[in-house]
Parts: sequence; C-alpha cells; structure tokens
Amino acid sequence: MITSTEIKMPYKSRLACLIVSMSLMSGCSLLPKGWLPSSGPTTKAIIEEAPVSPRMTGIQVVDVNDTVARKLLAGRKQKLFSETLTASTRQGFVVGAGDVLEVSVWEAPPATLFGSSSSDVRGGPAASRVTALPEQMVGSEGSIMVPFVGQIPVVGLTLQQIEREVEKQLKGLANQPQVMVRLLRNATLNVTVVGEVTTSARVPLTPRGERLLDALAAAGGVKQPVSKMTLQVTRGSSVHSLPLDTIIRDPNQNIVLQPGDVITAIHQPLSFTILGATGKNEEINFEAQGISLSQALARAGGLNDARADATGVFLFRFEEAAALDWPLIPVMTTPEGKVPVIYRVNLMDPATFFVAQSFLIRNSDVLYVANASSIELQKFLNIVMTMAYPVLNSISIAKGL
Repeated sequence: MITSTEIKMPYKSRLACLIVSMSLMSGCSLLPKGWLPSSGPTTKAIIEEAPVSPRMTGIQVVDVNDTVARKLLAGRKQKLFSETLTASTRQGFVVGAGDVLEVSVWEAPPATLFGSSSSDVRGGPAASRVTALPEQMVGSEGSIMVPFVGQIPVVGLTLQQIEREVEKQLKGLANQPQVMVRLLRNATLNVTVVGEVTTSARVPLTPRGERLLDALAAAGGVKQPVSKMTLQVTRGSSVHSLPLDTIIRDPNQNIVLQPGDVITAIHQPLSFTILGATGKNEEINFEAQGISLSQALARAGGLNDARADATGVFLFRFEEAAALDWPLIPVMTTPEGKVPVIYRVNLMDPATFFVAQSFLIRNSDVLYVANASSIELQKFLNIVMTMAYPVLNSISIAKGL
C-alpha cells in the first residue's frame, strides 16, 4: 500500500532508494542461482566451485603460464617420419613368392647344353646362343625351375644373386654360360595407398626408390584440402602419422618407401567450441597442422569488449594423468583414465599473450570466456528498472492527482 509519505518523496529519490536497496540485495548474493540470465558461470564460480563439484570429482583448475605451456608442448610433440621410419635408399630388390621371372641363358659356341633348342642366334654361326626359358612364377616354396639343374631357391635374393646362382649351377653342364634374370611382374615390391585419395591403389616400387609423395601422386592425390589431411604410414607393426602440410614443407619427411608399406590418407576434421563473451559462439574447424590458443581466440572474433572478463578465459579439456603436476591431490580420473582440467588464461597479464602462442588447441577443446562482474550488475539493474518503472509511473500519476 502506498503511503502519503512515499507520495510526497521526490521521484528521483524514490528511484534511487529502490535501485540502491535492490543492488545491495544482489551484492549480498541473496538472489538464487539462475535468476539472472547468463551465458555461463562467472570467473569466481569456476575457480571456487569446479574443484568441489559434486557432478564430477577431481576437476583440476590450472593457471596457464610458460612452465605449463612448455610441459604440455613437450608431451604432445609429434615424432617425425625422419625420426621413426628409415629414410635411406633400399639396397636393391629381393624376389618374393608370387613374382614372375624370365631367365635367359647365353652359351658360348659350340653350345653343348642348349644347342639343339630353338634359340636366338646372334652374330652368325660362331656367335653365342641365347635361350629364353619360359616365364615362371615363384612358388610358395620359394624356388624356380631351371632345366638340367632343377629347383633353385630364389626368395630373398636379388636378381643379380639369382643370375650368379644359376650360372654356378650350369657350370660343367653348359659351355661358358651367362645368365640374365628379368622381373616381369611384381607381386611383392609394392606399397598400398588407401583412404581419402582419388583411387586406392597398389603402387609398384622400382630401384629408383619411390618416396611417400610419389605413391600419393600415383593414387591421384588426396580428395580433401591439403591443410586438412593427415598421412599415416603403417610399416610392419609400427604406425606413424603426420599432417600432409608438414610432409610437403619438410623434404626430410618425404621418406623412401619400403615394400609392404601401407599409406592411409586421413581426412579427420578437427574442431574446438567457443562459448561465452566472444565475437561468436560456435564450433570452429581448424587444420591438421594445429593452431595456438591466440589463433583460436582470433578465429572466434576475439573477446567481446563490452562483456568479457579478460581474467576469466577458460579452456576445458581431458588430459592424460601424467601430463602435468596437478594442484589437486589425489588426482581423480575418469573411467578412461583422463583428468578433467580447466585451464585459466589471464589476458590482463601481457606475458600471457606470448604463452598463448605456444599453447596448442586440441580436437574437442571447449573455450569459454566469462562475463565481467559489472555485466551481471547491469543485467540486474535492467531487470529492476523494468519492474520498478510501472510502480514509479503509477506513483507519479497519483501525485499528479
């Protein structure tokens, strides 16, 4: 009920008293959580409440500094192909089961072993005689058949070694034999290229020593933008991968391939999510090469100058248990063995801008920028004014009457 004393009070005084009293109530935290609209928790709420949250125990809150950034960078450094896979040139080819060979034998005149065969005669009657044996596939037992000699093991031998072995076996049977062995069809000296390429293919290797990008080109190249592709090389039981950008820019990573290598071109879209007081709230894709924290904030349009708390930039991530020395002991992990971590970035400290250039964003990271405290007060005052204006307007009308 409006009293005569309130009606006599000046309009501006009544308004001021109402706003001050309601602001004090807000400042004393009498309002229930969620009463004011917000894009997320405040800086204070994250720092004080996250470590003791009943919904997920053991949340670590870590301030980002140079030491933290260096340790994370060292732990996530990607090994290069030049460090994990040999880049030396192959020492010739060796024959394997399934390869098709052609063996040609030259015999000096008079040809005592192959003289009656239908052979090529080159250089006249007195010239040497060549006999081309029928092409044959190396069997599962790993040998080929040579007339008058029998089975000769060839698996694991180079073509030159096979030539010397056949010549050795023919000595005493043929007249000064000389042998040439040719590989007609290659079944074992191949690499396989699969994944996001134009055409998956088995690429034959030659003595020249094909490299990684040679095989990729033979498969027609990748179907997605180079910046978004990763190449994975499987050699035996080891598997290693690098961004395609890195392989193109660093010739040392364009390694010489080995028979049996499997090259997989992977298009794996990477993204992080940006929320809170920034230029835009959305999921943002980034390249396989990776981006830094400073680049991520820039792609999100930077901090909203009218809302953001520059001391309250947070990155939410699941880390390996051994990634850092954690402030909260004992370290609690998820069933997958990961530690829930909130990294706090204070952009009011100029040194942080240098650290942010070496702090790398990972796939599925969530970046959140909290509102400044004054924004919460401004929201509250706007609500108070909205509610108080009809009352004050009624008082003014009553006073006028």
